[in-house]
Amino acid sequence: MSGEEANGKPVGAPPTSPTGRILPADSYTSTDPSKPVKLRITKEGLASLDPLSVPDLMNRTVRDHPDHPAMVYQDSQKKWQTVTYREYRERVYHMAKVFVKLGLEPHHTVAVLAFNSPEWFVSELAAIHAGGIITGVYTTNSAESVQHVLESSRAQIVVVDDAKQMEKVHSIRANLPLLKAVIQTMPPYAPYVKRDDGYYRWSELVEMNVDDVEEEFNNRLANIAINQCCCLVYTSGTVGNPKGVMLSHDSLTWDSYSIGKRLYQIRYAEEVLVSFLPLSHVAAQMVDIFLTLQFACTVYFADKDAMKGTLLNTLQEAKPTRMLAVPRVYEKIQEKMLSVGAQSTALRKMVAGWAKSVTLQHHLNAMEGKPTNSWQYRLVRNYLLSKVKDALGFSRCLTLATAAAPMDRETKKYFMSLDLPINEAFGMSESSGAHSLTAPDSYNFDTIGKALAGCETKIDKPDERGHGEICMRGRHILMGYIGEEAKTQDAVDEDGWLHSGDVGYIDDAGFIYITGRIKELIITAGGENIPPVHVENLVKNELPFVSNAFLVGDKRKFLTMLITLKTQMNLDTGAPKDELTPDTITALKEFGAEYSKLSEIHAAGPCPKVLKAIQEGIDRANLKAISNAQKIQKFALLKEDFSVPGGELGPTLKVKRNIVAEKNKEIIEKFY
Repeated sequence: MSGEEANGKPVGAPPTSPTGRILPADSYTSTDPSKPVKLRITKEGLASLDPLSVPDLMNRTVRDHPDHPAMVYQDSQKKWQTVTYREYRERVYHMAKVFVKLGLEPHHTVAVLAFNSPEWFVSELAAIHAGGIITGVYTTNSAESVQHVLESSRAQIVVVDDAKQMEKVHSIRANLPLLKAVIQTMPPYAPYVKRDDGYYRWSELVEMNVDDVEEEFNNRLANIAINQCCCLVYTSGTVGNPKGVMLSHDSLTWDSYSIGKRLYQIRYAEEVLVSFLPLSHVAAQMVDIFLTLQFACTVYFADKDAMKGTLLNTLQEAKPTRMLAVPRVYEKIQEKMLSVGAQSTALRKMVAGWAKSVTLQHHLNAMEGKPTNSWQYRLVRNYLLSKVKDALGFSRCLTLATAAAPMDRETKKYFMSLDLPINEAFGMSESSGAHSLTAPDSYNFDTIGKALAGCETKIDKPDERGHGEICMRGRHILMGYIGEEAKTQDAVDEDGWLHSGDVGYIDDAGFIYITGRIKELIITAGGENIPPVHVENLVKNELPFVSNAFLVGDKRKFLTMLITLKTQMNLDTGAPKDELTPDTITALKEFGAEYSKLSEIHAAGPCPKVLKAIQEGIDRANLKAISNAQKIQKFALLKEDFSVPGGELGPTLKVKRNIVAEKNKEIIEKFY
């Protein structure tokens, strides 16, 4: 494509002048995707930087690093293929013209219902270059949920990856009068996938002649405004339908730069990342697509089974320099490492224990401002832990970050003992991703870090301890929720502060701490406010074979808990299996309980030995409770673990508390 000429100009060549402009606006918020907003640009500091459109960001990166690898993926023969930044832009320009030709209008949406792939990235940037809006839809969504997103976002084009997702869209297409085209990226194709009926194969669109829309495409580029919506991220809300968060060009290009500047020693055209978290989630949007475009990173794509065990293969191939994951991914790595370690000889265990304690102490000293570089630490780092990092694919990883849910302190300590400290990022869809991030020079186990440069934080309605609702303001804050004026006003106050719904405080050094969520706080019948995650983690730390510990007690006289054990997972569906994990089997043997299946434990009564082991763990956790009101009085062992298909977990594996409570209401009522 790059060699062809259109109107005397190479296809994929950038426009001669910057595409982004700023339109006049009278408000910082909007619920209309065509309406511009004011930008919160300051007189100095990072928030004073000139605004940049997404096409201008792409042009700058292609200008500076045209032949640098942008994307690396496995083709249908499982061979690794590379796309340079110049080729990336050519693909984006071509597909943007295809979208125009298929009927995408300005300020309307291209929705993607697919696992991460080069086609996802190209679709996103093509939609934006064509003057449209991109949105992602979780592949785990039902057809009904998909319809809500497509209607709300005013989607005119949908891109899916496989026949399963295509069938969802096909089943609801009659209900979507705005939808003009559905595109499938991978075979096999259902018989109804015919272009005459508005169903297309990606491969045929790559070959489509788009000369006739060249002028219209250039007009669209010229009319792009930096302060208009270009991206919709749907909140995976636990109550009601998800809301569409409108993000502007400026929010995405500015926040991605601010995040990068917080990362330790970030370098242009030298960073490597692996894309596997759902791109319908804001964290993956911001890091995988915009941070990488901002700093000319190389992105490797994991395969569809990444979260089911194949991620390690991609990490070993890519050797990423930065890694973003949700806590559950790190917990799975930790479980695997502990399982392997348990098979070691006594001598190896002793050496590994010494190495980890030396390394953990080195980092604990650094956190207290007492940097150490002892010969023991240098020996461990260079000769012992380097092999561990190699095996995990982290041999050159400078930043491991976690987002989307709180991470347990013990997991952080474990990775720190491997010389792999994990940085905690905090943000939400409404803040374009990150608002704060810990860093090697500003770290402790309990903080979510200091606010990124140019981002403001305040505590609303603080109590006598300084605890209150965490609020955020800056260029990264959403424009509004599409078509939802009242909800937008609830979220962003008249002074521009986004109310997070998280309770916390800021210490004298500027570190932000979260102590709970307003909606998730358990308020007992006695009026005690209890953050459930803290109590749940105390129990999980005592009982490593427990997968989920779910605290109950809102408006009740005392606290109770639902417990699930770690079982194996069906790799095709993500559903929990009856078979216990090898670690669980081993752990239960120590209590004289020899079982291989969860159903066997329940058939035995449930087994008194297993119940006794759980009770003893809860008793130990209760010793660490802040008050008597925070002690667990009763528990029940559930018959299967939480999962995405079961509805208890959201797409980023966060527990949906209302669903769990509803599904187990009979068990809960028996407690009281």
